[in-house]
Amino acid sequence: MPFRTGLLFVLLLLCDLCAGQVPEFYKDVQPIIHANCVPCHRTGEAAPFALITFEDVTKRSKFIKQVVSSRYMPPWKADNHYNSFANDRSLSDEDIKTIVGWIDGGTPKGKQNLKAEQELQTRVNAGTAYKRKPDLALKMKEPFMVKGDAAERFVMFKIPFELGQEANVEAIEFTSNNKKLIHHANFAIHPVADPAIDLNNTVDFVDLSGPSGDKYYEWVKYKKEMTYYGGWIPGTTVETYPEDMGWIMPKRGVVLVTVHFGPSSVDAESIDGVNIFFKKTPIKRKVKVISLGSGGIGEKDISPPFMIFADEVKSFRLRIANNQPDVSLLYAWPHMHYLGKEFKAYATTAAGDTVKLVHVPAWDFRWQEIYKYKKPLLLPKGAVVHVEGTYDNTAANPANPHSPPELVMSTGNMRSDQEMMTLILMYVEREAGDENLVFKWN
Repeated sequence: MPFRTGLLFVLLLLCDLCAGQVPEFYKDVQPIIHANCVPCHRTGEAAPFALITFEDVTKRSKFIKQVVSSRYMPPWKADNHYNSFANDRSLSDEDIKTIVGWIDGGTPKGKQNLKAEQELQTRVNAGTAYKRKPDLALKMKEPFMVKGDAAERFVMFKIPFELGQEANVEAIEFTSNNKKLIHHANFAIHPVADPAIDLNNTVDFVDLSGPSGDKYYEWVKYKKEMTYYGGWIPGTTVETYPEDMGWIMPKRGVVLVTVHFGPSSVDAESIDGVNIFFKKTPIKRKVKVISLGSGGIGEKDISPPFMIFADEVKSFRLRIANNQPDVSLLYAWPHMHYLGKEFKAYATTAAGDTVKLVHVPAWDFRWQEIYKYKKPLLLPKGAVVHVEGTYDNTAANPANPHSPPELVMSTGNMRSDQEMMTLILMYVEREAGDENLVFKWN
């Protein structure tokens, strides 16, 4: 009997020791940091410091404990009770427990394994946040000097390309040497198959905010077709597509990259472009993109008219019917500016069903995202997409760009001190069985 009692005591003691074991960096913490934090905390991105190595993380461990415990970081603004997403980068309770336990336990390194951070640093050096190096990196011919005069600029850059053959695309990302300068960027892929059309005898860039803006018309001959349209906004991750889906990069053409530079207090060079990742497997379903609201379809149908007077909180709505064949949605990309307070999008069908697209209850311009669905959201022909946005143009809004508040509209080049209510949707035409499909995202 005493032997059994003693053995039980030892077993209980061992269980307590196991339960209280301190997490180790390379085994337990690094995978969480790399998956959820490094997409922004790396060279060239909007975050102020890198979190790639053991040293990067340990020297900021107290700060990290504070921001992950409060769920301030990593930022994830979508309401997961409204809909859930494949690229959710918020931390689970277990993730937070692991990070905090590691910090409280003295940040032990454990068995060193540099493979993951070396591979990650290689991709960082190659200028990509994707899982591998790009197959094609297209950049501006010359750096653009952003003047430190506190003025906003909308600049469009032409990047010609000529490939040996067409290529299937599995991912594309906007690149920049300094994203802190940029409010947002859009890019459009235009095929130019006619060899008689010279890709190089036109201007390389046009400052749409300046006196040379009319030179944009030199590029009209390139814009007869558009293969793909995408972009980047602070917080967004790489544009990828589910397995067997994507689009085809034309053999010859131009990429027109529009960059909205925010106000800067110092002169700085900006080198921007796109990385493109090809795949050898066929694209069975071509992805398409549509933009609704400000700058897109239905811009003039926003109700009431899109004006936000000083010292008011105001809501707007947009209703757009799907006049296309039945589609399956891949992701939703909402967009507002600094006055944004809440964003919601959903669809209603003729059968009376509601399809929840995305809800951001506490909008924060600094952290926007491409919200990728785990499964296709089926949007039948005739369904109506509803977009609802609420804006706070009062002095109580700390992000308000005007002090005191003043009238804000949605016109012209959509300056950051004006507003937008936009929903971009990526989709494919619906096929039988989509209701049972679970996406395998690249």
